[in-house]
Amino acid sequence: MSQADSSHNSPADEGANASSHSPAPAKPIQIKVVLLGEAAVGKSSLVLRFVNDEFQENKEPTIGAAFLTQKVRLDDSVLKLDIWDTAGQERFHSLAPMYYRNAQAAVVVYDITRASSLDRAKAWIKELQRQANPNIVIALVGNKLDLVAENDNEEEEISEDHEDNGGDGDGKTRQIATETARAYADELGLLFVETSAKSGQGVVEVFTEVAKKLDLSQIASAGRRGRPGQLNAGNVNVNVLGEGGLDTSDGSIRTKTDGCAC
Repeated sequence: MSQADSSHNSPADEGANASSHSPAPAKPIQIKVVLLGEAAVGKSSLVLRFVNDEFQENKEPTIGAAFLTQKVRLDDSVLKLDIWDTAGQERFHSLAPMYYRNAQAAVVVYDITRASSLDRAKAWIKELQRQANPNIVIALVGNKLDLVAENDNEEEEISEDHEDNGGDGDGKTRQIATETARAYADELGLLFVETSAKSGQGVVEVFTEVAKKLDLSQIASAGRRGRPGQLNAGNVNVNVLGEGGLDTSDGSIRTKTDGCAC
């Protein structure tokens, strides 16, 4: 063998040399996200669509809370979203602070076919503004677009009988106009998105818009001290990495992953 041949590196050697000079992957920035809203508005369905890209009909209500994770890329950063999907039943209300405490973001969900659910969402938002981290990013999300008839005019006046019947919609008629909810969100400086967990419409947008508002440098520097991040507006690109997990934990509070999907 010639001297040139003997000095030639094998492909494995070249790969080892290349990897030795590659920068170590950045440690994911952990973001705590909490989902709040009345029972049966589709919180669990939104999370399952985002994390596993699936929709399941007729799921049992969440008991306590479900915990799911998903990694997303935001420009040159990787975020690990720790998502707490809380139960909507009133009997679990007192447990909510343990889930939204130290959260950097909250997604408050209502059902566009049930007027009462927006009132409940507003109550959650007031509670977050009063008790959660002062810089928490809040997104108001109107779910169940798929239940609204295609020819439904979003701008039509919502009839008084729908407003007065406690919001028990038939699952086909829009009871909360888009502009009504958007005006409320704009007034309080909230993010606003309408979604369909069933079709996936708007679901990724919810978490994209939340990510855009997070000051990642502030959150990263806070580290384990538990200090909330600041708001930051800017243009960023967010991509779901497809490495989402579905985690459950045992404890004093029962945790389920098959929350209500209705």
